[in-house]
Amino acid sequence: MENKQTYIKTDDNSIINEKYIRWVKKMNNCLEVCIKSTGCSVEDKGTHKICKLNSLDSYNKLNKHFE
Repeated sequence: MENKQTYIKTDDNSIINEKYIRWVKKMNNCLEVCIKSTGCSVEDKGTHKICKLNSLDSYNKLNKHFE
C-alpha cells in the first residue's frame, strides 16, 4: 500500500508536511500552524501563517476543519 504524503504551502513559500502539524489556530482569514514537536507560541512567531488571500488552496484545505 502506498503511503501518500500531503503538503501545505505557507504564506512565506515554505512547504510543510501535514503529518507533522501539531495544531492549527484560526485568526480571522488566516491560520497559524505549529509543526514543532516541542510546541509553538503565536506570540513568539513560532508558527507558520496561511492566509486566505495569499495561499487559498492551503487555507481551504485546513479551514474545512473549522466549519
